Amino acid sequence: MINRILIRIKVLQMVYACYQNGGTDIKVAENELMLSLRRSYDLYYYFLLLIVEVTRLQERLLETRKSKYRPSEEELSPNMRLVENRFARQVQDNETLQKYIRDHGISWVNDSDFVKQILEQILKSDVYRSYLRHPRDTYETDREFWRRVFRQLICGNEALEDALEDISIYWNDDVDIIESFIIKTIKRFDESAGSRQELLPMYKDDEDREFGVLLFRQAMLHGDEYRERIDRHLKNWESERVANMDLVIMQVAIAEIMYFPKIPVNVTLNEYIDAARYYSTPKSGTFINGILESIVQELKNENSLLKH
Repeated sequence: MINRILIRIKVLQMVYACYQNGGTDIKVAENELMLSLRRSYDLYYYFLLLIVEVTRLQERLLETRKSKYRPSEEELSPNMRLVENRFARQVQDNETLQKYIRDHGISWVNDSDFVKQILEQILKSDVYRSYLRHPRDTYETDREFWRRVFRQLICGNEALEDALEDISIYWNDDVDIIESFIIKTIKRFDESAGSRQELLPMYKDDEDREFGVLLFRQAMLHGDEYRERIDRHLKNWESERVANMDLVIMQVAIAEIMYFPKIPVNVTLNEYIDAARYYSTPKSGTFINGILESIVQELKNENSLLKH
C-alpha cells in the first residue's frame, strides 16, 4: 500500500533533514525513515477506524435521545440506516483491523470532538440525504455511501488534516495518498468476505519494502560525489544559489538512476520533477529536468548507466 511515490517523498524529507541538521548518523536516520513509513501505514488504519467511530457515535446519540424524559416520536423511532450500514459493520468486525488496533494502539478516543464534527457534516450533506432516499437497501448501496463520503466530504477536508497533524507530525504529506488507498480499499470490499476481508498490505512486495532504505543509503553515502556531478552541470549557476531542496531532489534522483536498473530513467525523472514542483519553487521542475537530463547523458557517455 505504501507505494514508491510516498517512499520517495519520505526519502527526500529525510535527506533534506540530514543536511539541515548538519549531518546525522545514517543508521539512526534509516530507523527514522522506517518509523515515518510505519506511521503512514498507521494513517491507513486511522481512516478505516474513522468509519467505525462515526457509526458508533451515531448509535450512542440515537440511544441517548430515546432515553430522554419525553422523547419525540422521531427520537423514539429514528432512521437507523447509518447505524445499520452493512459495510460499516463489516469494517468494524474486520479481523486485520482489530488486530492492528490492538497491536499499535490506534484510537480516536482523544479526538472525539473531531469524530462528532465529521458525523455532523455527514448528516447535513447531500450524500446522506441521497443515501436515505435511495430505493435499494443493499450492501452495495451501503458501501457506495461510504465511498462517496470519503470522496466528497473527507478528501480535502482541512479540519481533518489539522486533526491528523495534531495526532502525528509524520502525516503532513501523506493524507492525499492514503485517502486514495482508502477509496481503493472500499471498492475492494465484498460482503461475502465477512470479517476476513483482506486489507492492503504495508508494501506490495519485498522490493518495495527495501526500496526506501536502499535509496536513502545510496543518496547519503555517495552524496558528495553526486553534488560534484551536479555542480559540473550547473553552468552559470553557483550551487550556493540553488535551492537546497532542488539539490536534494537531484541527489536522490541520481542515486535512483544509478542504483536501480529496473526503474526506467524516464519514470525516475518524472517522479522527481513532480516532487520538485510540489516541494520547491515554481520553476524548479523545469530547472531540475534540464540538469538531470544532462547528467543522464553524461552517465551514458561514461557507460555508467546500467539499465535493463
